[in-house]
Amino acid sequence: MGDFFKSTRFKILLGVLILLLFFMLRAAYTGGLSPLISQALGLIVTPLQRTSSAIADSVGGFFQRYTYVDQIAKQNDQLQEEVNQLRAQLVELEQFRQENASLREFLDIKQKNPDFALEPAAIVARDPNDRFYSITVDKGTLDGVSLRDPVISPEGLVGVVNEVGLNWAKVLTILDVGVNAGAYDVRTRDIGIVTGDIHLAAEGMCKLSYLPRESGASVGDLVVTTGGGLFPKDLVIGKISDVAFDKGEVSLYAQITPTADIRGLTDVMIIKSFNGQEEVQDDQ
Repeated sequence: MGDFFKSTRFKILLGVLILLLFFMLRAAYTGGLSPLISQALGLIVTPLQRTSSAIADSVGGFFQRYTYVDQIAKQNDQLQEEVNQLRAQLVELEQFRQENASLREFLDIKQKNPDFALEPAAIVARDPNDRFYSITVDKGTLDGVSLRDPVISPEGLVGVVNEVGLNWAKVLTILDVGVNAGAYDVRTRDIGIVTGDIHLAAEGMCKLSYLPRESGASVGDLVVTTGGGLFPKDLVIGKISDVAFDKGEVSLYAQITPTADIRGLTDVMIIKSFNGQEEVQDDQ
């Protein structure tokens, strides 16, 4: 900036301004300007006017563009808000769709088992430290849920209620060594006990123990509950994936892959009562 004031261009501009001021003062003193002086002033002033007009237009255009950009930004914010609302509505619709599909599947269970008193529940927590994938659901004693109530999905048996509060319940899955269910091979009618196994649980499987040595159970056979205990009769547990001898080769055992997606469930159904359950509880 200091170099500009020392430049020749600044000196010429200063001289022109001084000359222009002199002529204006003279005009004011004499009451007018000669035609020659007027033309000279016009020659000087006109470019200045043109420049000032261009500057004014540029400034005006800048503010117009600023105002336009501000309007666009507000419109974008409004559109983004509408998009967010639509996304939330889509999430709700998807939840309703999944709930309806789940309820239709459970309704089919109810129609096939009219003696079941069912309570739908959503899984709200999983124990990350539990190797048997226990779950917590959002229903409890306020909903009529009790200890040892069976828990199912449309695909099959999930487990049993182990703890219960007013509005929650903890469920041990059939992968847990603490869960035992009388079961049989639908094809061979061979009876055994389904329980959890520490090693098999890591692979999402459980175990059907105490099959007779001469059992014809084989891979692919369907295994269901026998009833007469904690669980109603003929609840699907899973399919046999392998058969082998127990230690000592006294009996056979079968590895069972549950039909219920134990590790991926989001909703379950609690069987609050069924024919035969009250007799089991009265014996306790």
